[in-house]
Amino acid sequence: MLQAAKGFRLKRSKLYRYASDAVDHGRQYAYRDRRVKKRTFRYLWQIRINAAARAAGITYSRFIEGLKAAQCALDRKVIADLAATDAPAFGELVKLAQGALKTKAAKA
Repeated sequence: MLQAAKGFRLKRSKLYRYASDAVDHGRQYAYRDRRVKKRTFRYLWQIRINAAARAAGITYSRFIEGLKAAQCALDRKVIADLAATDAPAFGELVKLAQGALKTKAAKA
């Protein structure tokens, strides 16, 4: 336990009782924040996709709905990367989504 508390300050690195509490607390934060990090990145990807989609003349929700209708297998991480780095490829995705939305509307 004291080895795990190496680098902590004052009693937390020297005395077992305080080191144990500090390490346990730190591990709880680490466990929780591994999940929070995933949430935060998904939120960031949604913001990037929304910004690029609105610049292309479509809202985020309609864009994602169109991609699902077109059965596009790309996840938000990849789509956000395309939105940030490869505008022509993202434009093709927008066209694909719009075409799928028109087809979906024609069926209904």
